[in-house]
Amino acid sequence: MREIEVKYRVDDLEGLLAALKARSIEVSGPLHQDDQAYAPAGWQFGDGKLGVSFLRLRTVAGRHYFTLKQPAQNDQACLEYETEVTDREAMHHAALHLGYQPTVRIIKTRRTASIGGCSLCIDEVEGVGGFIEAERMASDDADAQAVQAELAALIESLGNVVTRVAETYDSLVHAARDIPA
Repeated sequence: MREIEVKYRVDDLEGLLAALKARSIEVSGPLHQDDQAYAPAGWQFGDGKLGVSFLRLRTVAGRHYFTLKQPAQNDQACLEYETEVTDREAMHHAALHLGYQPTVRIIKTRRTASIGGCSLCIDEVEGVGGFIEAERMASDDADAQAVQAELAALIESLGNVVTRVAETYDSLVHAARDIPA
């Protein structure tokens, strides 16, 4: 199975939340997420991502999750494995010993909802801004572009979105960090 998603920048998160409520779409309360992203040693931002395995350590409400993502057809159509771990620090050292290097820290507040068989993530990412993602799990042989077109139509029907974004949060945070003040 692969996770296939689309992401949009949102200038007015409160307006988006109001639009979801008006459609009777129940949105969760906000949760703080602290993600550390990792890439294979030697990989740098700007290098290709397709077929490369990336790691993430996430902490939410005191619980830690280890994730491997490998982009397949594009950066937002990934083979994904995730499991809970009890010791974030031990998993961090294991990632280093596996030949991975920390890249960026992604801190965000996330709200979630479900609609039309997919998950919505409404995120406020520190230093980057507001976003909405639609995600769906699909079979390995699914046409990622067709699924992404369906997800995009769903998101665009909600209104209040500004621009579709092809980059992942790690790339967006990295780019924002490298912009001179």
